[in-house]
Amino acid sequence: MTATPPQRRPSRRRTPDPAELAAEFAAAVDRGVPDLNRDLSWLEFNRRVLEQAEDPTTPALERAKFLAIFSSNLDEFFMKRIALLHLRVERDSESVDRQGRPQKEILAAAREIILALQAKQATIWYDSVIPALAQAGLHVLRIDSLTQAEQQAIDHRFIAEVFPVLTPLTVDPGHRFPFISNLSENLGLFVGLPSDDDSGGLSDTNFARIKIPDVLPRFMEIPTEGTDRRFVGLEELVTRNLHTLFPGIETADITPFRITRSAGLQSEDDDTEDLLEQVETDLRKRRFSDTVRLELPEQHPQSVRKFVSDQLGLAPQEIYARPGPLEYADLFELVELDRPDLKHPVWTPIVPPRLAHEDTDIFTAIRERDLLVHHPYESFKHSVQHFIAAAARDPDVLAIKLTLYRTSRDSPFITSLIRAAEAGKQVACLVELRARFDESKNVRFARQLETHGVHVAYGVVGLKTHCKCSVVVRKERGSLRSYAHIGTGNYHPHTAQLYTDLGLLTCNPQITHDALNLFNLLTGRGQTTNFQHLLVAPETMRSGFIRRIDREIDNAKAGKPARVYAKMNALEDQRIIDKLYEASGAGVTVDLFIRGFCCLRPGVEGQSENITVRSVVGRFLEHSRVFHFANASDDPLEGDWYIGSADWMARNLSGRMEAAVPVLDRAARQELLTLFEISQQDRTRAWNLNTDGTYSKLAPHPTDPDGGPERLGTFVSLMNLARSRSVPTL
Repeated sequence: MTATPPQRRPSRRRTPDPAELAAEFAAAVDRGVPDLNRDLSWLEFNRRVLEQAEDPTTPALERAKFLAIFSSNLDEFFMKRIALLHLRVERDSESVDRQGRPQKEILAAAREIILALQAKQATIWYDSVIPALAQAGLHVLRIDSLTQAEQQAIDHRFIAEVFPVLTPLTVDPGHRFPFISNLSENLGLFVGLPSDDDSGGLSDTNFARIKIPDVLPRFMEIPTEGTDRRFVGLEELVTRNLHTLFPGIETADITPFRITRSAGLQSEDDDTEDLLEQVETDLRKRRFSDTVRLELPEQHPQSVRKFVSDQLGLAPQEIYARPGPLEYADLFELVELDRPDLKHPVWTPIVPPRLAHEDTDIFTAIRERDLLVHHPYESFKHSVQHFIAAAARDPDVLAIKLTLYRTSRDSPFITSLIRAAEAGKQVACLVELRARFDESKNVRFARQLETHGVHVAYGVVGLKTHCKCSVVVRKERGSLRSYAHIGTGNYHPHTAQLYTDLGLLTCNPQITHDALNLFNLLTGRGQTTNFQHLLVAPETMRSGFIRRIDREIDNAKAGKPARVYAKMNALEDQRIIDKLYEASGAGVTVDLFIRGFCCLRPGVEGQSENITVRSVVGRFLEHSRVFHFANASDDPLEGDWYIGSADWMARNLSGRMEAAVPVLDRAARQELLTLFEISQQDRTRAWNLNTDGTYSKLAPHPTDPDGGPERLGTFVSLMNLARSRSVPTL
């Protein structure tokens, strides 16, 4: 008997309507002033990150951390966006962006901005942060500034602790050019014998590469008397001791270098029948993906530059020679030093007041009324994490369903799901295998969960599952009641302490019914689902938001209150942008809080004069997405309020499974309104987007109160507000 082949699940990726695309293009052509380019706008966001390191009011080690974050952000930008721009130009040298600007010009402009920002970064490091650390007793030194005895001591440490780990690789007829891993630190040099003439050069030379190992500390501490601590860089120590790696031969043209590879997965076939196997294959391919950047010191030997760039096939515009360290991520080691006086005061999230007593049953609290939690001001551990852990232990819980996009390697959610499955509960977990840079970890989680009896699904073909949702089904008084958590951030206990996110815990049957339908859509084969309360991408989210903006336009034209508040990470979706322009023209007040890049251009007469865009950047990473529409009400606690997982980007609204949930509880709405009000008043960590795409940092006015958000900023104000609401735990 012939086995029936498995049926391929149909793709849910929405095919664009040609009429919609034609209208979108026509609107872009008719617009007097084009939108902002997303990549150049993103670089402006990273400029704001760098300015945190320049701020003298920020503690010294926090400033070092922002230098590292700036570089980490830039690495990802090259891996994803610069790689994509190069690919577009390679496929069509005359290709243009959505605003009609040639992609080649975008690449050239981005390169110019990046080099300028990296020069500024080096100035901040050498002229500001290093002196500030030294003044506090932390000294980052060059080896040649040490005494002879100290140099000898550090050389002995090299032989004992570093030398055994290093592996010099020489290129010659018997040894090909070595594979250079993504973002690795390397030394490039030439080795050979002294020349017979008087030139002082080398003969019979070969290129050699030494990888600075990731397994060793990047800063070696020099023993010293007193309380001061002194460090030298590992890269400099290796350079000083090259003679031990190449005994009997000479070295020349020594320079550090670093490469960046594209992060894009190689396969574009989302219709594979075994997504798990495909992702594992793609991860293996990614390791050898194309190089998109070679970094070298500003002063470097041309011989090494030419040899490495020729081997990697790089064009001159892909080579970045710049001042400063090549690997600012090394600074994270210094940030971990036990110097609380050089860091922000430790923030301990408060336990949500309604959950503060140890004998409080979380399901009882949710039945009383919806619970809105705001991280990291309120504890993720004692709310969302507790919700799933309590469900895993509760004998009355019959089923748990959860989406997993990103989580920590030691995730308590994995532990809870396994415990629940082993206790006989029905447990389903949607694991998104294609979460960028977390694919390998998620593959491991998927296999681990399956081994312990959890029903694992890998999402909808053609779409990434990005929604943050969980459902607990509980037997109560002879019937079933469902509880749901729908949030703006991942089920990740570590980032929940660093990112600002919101979550709604509810047992409202209308919302939980939609949430159950959402899971059926994610794990089953249904094509359409009628969601009554959730806005779900790509089914109803974009159209739902546009319908609500249209309502504001109609209300403004009728002389009724009309406003839109929206908070997100990025704004890029063309149809949403055009609708906001239309709303501005109708007189709707549009206040946008967008932490990252924004393609909408505010302040253009006749186009966007009623739109303001503000970015808040500082201690925590602004990550929550909140949306408010007045619906003809003067009272901002009325109208529509939503929180959700999606930014207003085409990829979120058309290419991902996303969910936004209405916030119906008036007290919860007040919390959201307070968040907007504090962000609006912030004149310390806030920037306004100008019409030309630049940002202007706001500054407190002399009349602003010392204890208000104007001077304290968003983050400190919200921490103070959380403290005022805290209650003693029993």
